[in-house]
Amino acid sequence: MSDDSLQQLYPFLGGGRKDPTAEAQALRDSVAAKARDSLAVKQRFFDTQAEALIDAARTLADSFAAGGRLFTMGNGGSSCDAAHLAVEFQHPVTTGRPALPAINLCNDTAMTSAVGNDVGFDQIFARQIEAHGRAGDTLAGFSTSGNSDNLMAAFRKARELGLRCIGFAGGDGGQMAASGLLDHCLVVPTSSIHRVQETHVACYHILWDLVHTLLADRRGSAGKGFAPSPRPSPPLGERGNRKEATLIPEGERENDREAHSSTGVEGTTQKS
Repeated sequence: MSDDSLQQLYPFLGGGRKDPTAEAQALRDSVAAKARDSLAVKQRFFDTQAEALIDAARTLADSFAAGGRLFTMGNGGSSCDAAHLAVEFQHPVTTGRPALPAINLCNDTAMTSAVGNDVGFDQIFARQIEAHGRAGDTLAGFSTSGNSDNLMAAFRKARELGLRCIGFAGGDGGQMAASGLLDHCLVVPTSSIHRVQETHVACYHILWDLVHTLLADRRGSAGKGFAPSPRPSPPLGERGNRKEATLIPEGERENDREAHSSTGVEGTTQKS
């Protein structure tokens, strides 16, 4: 990290010798301030995007129930989120939940380097969707700006082939929000890349839980299909203290508990 970057993040570290006690307290204060900011960004996001997140979960659950697969993609740190989401569905952390087909398009370095070298970096995901995607599958992409050209190319190809599209973005959502290509675009409205990525992690963990809950409800309903979308969320001011359970339509979390009663609470894990 450059001295300028370090100075921006921790301005109290520059300027020569300081009292060690005061410096240690300044560091603790900085940690607390960053934690408060992270929590505030997440709270704002979930207060305003709970309904959109439920809708995205319904789309993905419907796709899985019909035999569809999930493809994930992203660049840099967002490629790690793409990998994380795919692993969560392939190897559920909660004992008793089924593995679901999810493929991370960032994994194959031979493929991405070949396409990047021969065709262009903007086609590294689109070419894989062209090869593997089919109608009824879902493509999920992560971009802190919403403006990654290779994600947009893949979303365009996905729409041509009949895939559903879910985006995780930041800022104003960029092209992902403005293009009209995506079925769902979950935007974290902040310019801080760190806060966007932190909120994306919380978002797709909740998405994962919602999808499994909806699928459990579908199994319990003997193929009757999903219930209608829940009633519209109340105004923002009435939702400030809502807990995560309100993200799940009434009755569905109870069905999920019954489906997994032999394994205990959600935190029963198979991996660290």
